[in-house]
Amino acid sequence: MGSQPGQNAAVRYRGFLLLPQSNQTWLVRPERSPMLLLPFRTPICSLTDVKSMLDWRLSQQTKLLDAA
Repeated sequence: MGSQPGQNAAVRYRGFLLLPQSNQTWLVRPERSPMLLLPFRTPICSLTDVKSMLDWRLSQQTKLLDAA
């Protein structure tokens, strides 16, 4: 499958794929298993905001694992 004109490519960040959606939201999903976080969608935001959200979620996951 080729990419369509005007379609943005996925961004790889810290083991996750950040996939821009047509409604200006983002789909964030792990590149491979085991999954540290389940896939999630963001509200309308910039790439920088998506990276910040992912960093925050990863830090929360680390805190939960440390507490266990």
